[in-house]
Amino acid sequence: MSYEMIAILMFSAMLLMMLTGQRVFGVIGFVAVVASLALWGTGGQSMGFSAAMKLMKWYPLLTLPMFIFMGYVMSESRLADDLYRMFHVWFGPVPGGLAIGTILLMVLISAMNGLSVAGMAIGSTIALPELLRRRYDKLMVTGVIQAGSSLGILIPPSVVLVLYAMIARQPVGQLWLAGVVPGLMMAGMFVAYIWLRCRLNPALGPVLPPEELAAVPRSEKMRLLAAGLLPLGIFAAMMVPFVNGWTSLVESSVIGALVTVLAAVVKGRFTREVFETSTRATLAISCMFMWIILAALAFGAVFDGLGAVRAIQGFFVDRLELSPWTILIMMQLSYLIMGMFLDDTAMLVIVAPLYVPLVGALGFDLIWYGVLYTITCQVAYLTPPFGYNLFLMRAMAPPEITIGDIYRSIVPFVGVMVLALVLVMAFPEIALWLPETLYAK
Repeated sequence: MSYEMIAILMFSAMLLMMLTGQRVFGVIGFVAVVASLALWGTGGQSMGFSAAMKLMKWYPLLTLPMFIFMGYVMSESRLADDLYRMFHVWFGPVPGGLAIGTILLMVLISAMNGLSVAGMAIGSTIALPELLRRRYDKLMVTGVIQAGSSLGILIPPSVVLVLYAMIARQPVGQLWLAGVVPGLMMAGMFVAYIWLRCRLNPALGPVLPPEELAAVPRSEKMRLLAAGLLPLGIFAAMMVPFVNGWTSLVESSVIGALVTVLAAVVKGRFTREVFETSTRATLAISCMFMWIILAALAFGAVFDGLGAVRAIQGFFVDRLELSPWTILIMMQLSYLIMGMFLDDTAMLVIVAPLYVPLVGALGFDLIWYGVLYTITCQVAYLTPPFGYNLFLMRAMAPPEITIGDIYRSIVPFVGVMVLALVLVMAFPEIALWLPETLYAK
């Protein structure tokens, strides 16, 4: 049997096993170990062990539990309450101002979290009831919260980029910096869309009544402004030492976690329940990601041994005579299709052993491609029928918001994300300028 046929058989077996409902890391790891034993005999049994040793020696992986813990402490201690109140007061006079404030809230939460689930939890519990009470259009606000929470996997510290860094063997710091400008650009595009829609149709996002704004004294506005700067202070305490080279990435993640806990303690919100819930959730999610990375490394090692990447590259470039850009666009389209049925981690570990080496062989920058992959994951988070954020919103939304409302609400925001993806593809400097500039120093 040819190596190409073995690679096709591995993918087919993996997809069929996933249809049985087994966990992603179990399916991928099982196929990898069975294939290695079949190909190389008893020596193949060390494949999984070698992947585990490589995983345990990857020092930057320690950032993963630190940032997850930060996000859950922020969510469980409700440190974001004052932050949203600040946006409520300061952006109230703007058309769609509370929705715009919700996007900005999500940006700041993303800068301290790395996962979309915390942004979704904060948005649905704090912002959604207030927006509906203020007579904002339910389709508008539902789409705003889903799209805003997806920023958590692009704006650093992104856990998804940590996973990509391990599989693609790229530096996490550069990947995080590469996600900053595209993430802020996408948030700005969301804000521009909301403002324009509400400007054209004020009923979608009515401004706060002048008498209500006048009832808030100036001293309260300044107090809220100071409280709203707390997340920025946490982010600065974490990232400034890292950017200036004073601390390593892992050390910065520890600083971020300690400062977040200190902020919760100072506000009197770091209770035993908050600590226990945050610790349990951090342990569960960290273990899940480690199992996924372990399975992906084992699967990728088998593919490297087969030479499948070189065979597929030869098929597309030599036989079909496709240009590198055509192949890249086809890869992104395949991600969008898979995103309708799989989550981001499943997509990455299934095709990373094939796509990442192929992207490098075609001459593209793997840091830049990591940003493209992450933006595609954001689209996948909002794409029916699987869309992870769709399920979260359905679980957290009030009864008056139906699943049909949730599906319709994300259409314009998916369009904005696809536009952002096209811009980053057409102008790679959007993603590469910041890491190249800082690392050049």
